[in-house]
Amino acid sequence: MDKKRNKEQNVKPIMKPLKELNLTSRFLFDEVMEDPQAHQDVLSIIFGREIPFLESNETEKELRVSPGIRQIRMDVFAMDEEKTVYNTEMQEKRKADLAKRSRFYQALVDIGLLEPGIPNYNLLNASYIIMIMPFDLFGYGKYQYTFEARCREVPECVLGDKAVRIFLNTRGKNDDEVSKELVDFLHYLEDTTDENAAISGSERIRRIHERVCRVKVSEEVGVKYMQAWEEKYYEREEGREEGRKEGREEGREEEKAEGMRMLVASLRTFNIPDKKIVEQLSERYHLVQEDAEKFMKENGF
Repeated sequence: MDKKRNKEQNVKPIMKPLKELNLTSRFLFDEVMEDPQAHQDVLSIIFGREIPFLESNETEKELRVSPGIRQIRMDVFAMDEEKTVYNTEMQEKRKADLAKRSRFYQALVDIGLLEPGIPNYNLLNASYIIMIMPFDLFGYGKYQYTFEARCREVPECVLGDKAVRIFLNTRGKNDDEVSKELVDFLHYLEDTTDENAAISGSERIRRIHERVCRVKVSEEVGVKYMQAWEEKYYEREEGREEGRKEGREEGREEEKAEGMRMLVASLRTFNIPDKKIVEQLSERYHLVQEDAEKFMKENGF
């Protein structure tokens, strides 16, 4: 049984072909969004209006305030000609920290928007943190959840700091509350096919799909995808090996402890004084006297 399990563990998982990926794949999403037009189309669909031309558009942008503070890597970071900032993230897997992760992203984005020495915080750009996911994080059946600061006592009083966080969900049920184009786009993300791109009738989705098709047949992107997959695979293997190593070390420690318990129990049957037993433990297992005494006390001897 152990041999079978070890054999199964050594089988390398199969890499899903690039051409079969949906846009919920973070890799494919980032590659497609490298095209400013594709990203502009996505943002225009989300906001239901034409987004101004993107002056900057970066994928996998790294942000770190200082060496001592955790860095983040944003999927797609962009700024339009009106200086509004957009950070768009594709989140494939459900995690318990997504709400607070969006808060952390917002904080690091804001820190990088003002030059040192500028005292006027009104110069902070309007910013949007957008998280797209193939599951309903909040469970209310909405395609879109938009959060901005409001007064608890006076709900109609909006703080107006121009920091907005949006969570998009491909599994929404409120089709009559959002645009058809957004619904079609979210469904297209989860099932990125020619059929879904054509059914929508959206010119923006058609352009995005053209970009998807170009990416999927690109030899350069194919090599990049294979390298990224290999890197993640070996990172996982290293993590598993480290875990196995720790497990082996824990096993050896437990084996040592069991041997010590058996020695003490055996000596006790011959009415050997505790002082002599401590000496035996110290000698056989290379322990200082205090550790040997502590072991006996913790194990009820």
